[in-house]
Order: sequence, then structure tokens, then C-alpha cells
Amino acid sequence: MNESRPYFAHETAVIDAGSVIGEGTKIWHFSHIMPDCVIGKNCNIGQNVVISPEVILGDNVKVQNNVSIYTGVICENDVFLGPSMVFTNVTNPRSAINRKGQYEKTLVKNGASIGANATIVCGHTIGRFAFIGAGTVVTKDVSDYALIVGNPGRQKGWMSEFGHQLKFDIKGRAVCIESKEEYELNNGQVRKL
Repeated sequence: MNESRPYFAHETAVIDAGSVIGEGTKIWHFSHIMPDCVIGKNCNIGQNVVISPEVILGDNVKVQNNVSIYTGVICENDVFLGPSMVFTNVTNPRSAINRKGQYEKTLVKNGASIGANATIVCGHTIGRFAFIGAGTVVTKDVSDYALIVGNPGRQKGWMSEFGHQLKFDIKGRAVCIESKEEYELNNGQVRKL
């Protein structure tokens, strides 16, 4: 950080005009922030990250090395994007056909984590505190607190806000082993009590 801007950018980072970057954010080696992005406070943008035009990142978003975030993506606060994961923004790309302006929206809600090398196919919502395992390919919407793994991604359980798998009893109650917070599973949806 310096006196002219409230964030840190490594000297090799490229930040195009029109982007707004929040206080305390750090942008590391060889990353490119394209025009008209909004990046919140206290984010960490790792090395060799590409953030395409008009992407929105909330506060405290952690973007690990080699991540591609394409136009149409919105990440709310406290989202974690693991190394080399990628978002798409067109479902039927062809080199010879220009589909700019047909980008589909992808929303990653508050507190969600996406593991290394995962691919998020555009047009879907990843719920609050969802956990997408490493290498997973997400092809549909993901519920709040859901644990998704595989290709194509399938739900294998539920996760706490602290990132631990929840084990529900016959009454549909579970306790996070770290936070001791309680959760309820009812009609295929989880909520924190």
C-alpha cells in the first residue's frame, strides 16, 4: 500500500482503468485485473490470476495462484477460490463464433469454498458455506452448506461454516466439531441454529 492507493499491488501486476479495489487488498505477481472490476476490502489475489472485466468480488475473498475468473462471476464476502480453479462464462464456446454479450452469470455466495483445480460451469449459484472439493466439476446449482465432489459434481454431505463435515442424527441435528455450533437438516436443506 502507498499514499496514492489503499491497496497493495506487486510491481508486475497489471490493473486496468476503471476497476475499484478495496482497502487492504493485496494483488500479487503477474496478476491481471481487467477493466471495470469491483474488488472488495482485504482480498488476497494470488500470483498469475486473471480477473476479467466487470467481475465482482466481495470483502475478504481469497483467490489462490493461477485462478481464472471470467466476466459474469460474482463472489460474495469470505469466498475461497483454490489454486488453479476456473469459472466458465459460455456454455457452448466456439472459436469462430463471437458470443460476447451472451455471458452467463455465476454467483458464489457468502463463505463458500472452491477447491484446487475445480471447474465451475457458468449459469449456476453456489450456496452459502458450500464446499466444492478439489477437481470437482460443478454443472448445477449447489445448496447452502453442501459438500460437492467428483465429475460431474455430486453432493456427498454437508459442511459446517468452519469447514467440517456434519454428521446428522436421526432427529436431523448435527454439531460442528470445532465451533460447537448446531445445525438442522430439514427437507433437504441445512440451517445453522
